[in-house]
Amino acid sequence: MLLKQEEPGSPFEVIVADGMSDDGTRETLKTIVSGTPNVRVIDNPGRIVSTGLNAALQAARGDIIIRMDAHTDYSPDYLLRCVTALQVTGADNVGGPWVALGDGYISRAIAAAFQSPFAVGGARAHNAAYEGPIDTVYLGCWRKEAFAKFGAFDEELVRNQDDEHNLRIIRGGGKVYQSPKIKSWYHPRGSLGALFKQYMQYGYWKVRVIQKHKLPASWRHLVPAAFLLVLGMLLLASVLCSLFSVFWPSRALLLALGAYLLAVFVASLLTSAKTEWKLFPVLPLVFGCYHFGYGLGFLRGILDFVVLRRGASSSFTSLSRPSSQAVRVEPADR
Repeated sequence: MLLKQEEPGSPFEVIVADGMSDDGTRETLKTIVSGTPNVRVIDNPGRIVSTGLNAALQAARGDIIIRMDAHTDYSPDYLLRCVTALQVTGADNVGGPWVALGDGYISRAIAAAFQSPFAVGGARAHNAAYEGPIDTVYLGCWRKEAFAKFGAFDEELVRNQDDEHNLRIIRGGGKVYQSPKIKSWYHPRGSLGALFKQYMQYGYWKVRVIQKHKLPASWRHLVPAAFLLVLGMLLLASVLCSLFSVFWPSRALLLALGAYLLAVFVASLLTSAKTEWKLFPVLPLVFGCYHFGYGLGFLRGILDFVVLRRGASSSFTSLSRPSSQAVRVEPADR
């Protein structure tokens, strides 16, 4: 699919940053490279996305960089649309909306919830119709000079390295722009356990991003953890106050849980109506994985990075799907 892309005015090269894979990917890549001169494979010994992207950036020879990850399908004109948007908008980074496409029953439910404002806090990057300035985009397309100006990806971050880089661009006076004409389809996790782990990592590393920049990019990032913290405090108060026959904390806890379950029910109903009714039974669990996974990860991040002031826990320093690609495009005027 990548090699069948429409050329955006001039030939392009493909740089694949391989995370030292041992599942046969390396051999497949060698077969492709042997007959395709514009494809190069480089090592990513760091085995996380940020180190792979930076390695590809250093190897790239062109003036325009377009990121393309595995586990995503791309429209044939993806490269062309990226380059056009970059030239027309004058933005420092452009990209398309983050649209999910599931492969099986659970994956389809995860993808359906992924496009729901209830799951992602109304993030515009998940709105397939939105066009305009934005806080972050899926993947990205930059002129190489943008990395000289705003820096490369933060290799400390196992997750959220793209959000942090876009935040750095915006707070540095730059512009990030989303165009719905740039189309791709992300394949989400296929199980609730994998989704929960993924969003725990998102929440965990978001704390480090906020710590680095002093303020969150959006207050919605704080909501899941704040909700869990309130639930925990009410639960503790309920146990302690019950010893003295004081029951208002228990009532408040039940009220908070009831309100959340009602919101989940309504969101699941609306999401099923827009997608598939057969997804309704599992959607409440999917929404719970998004919210509670992110919230628990965020609270753990506060404990590690803020309270104990220690490095990242080993359980949050590896990825379950660590492959990524970076593509360089020659500008049309060369």
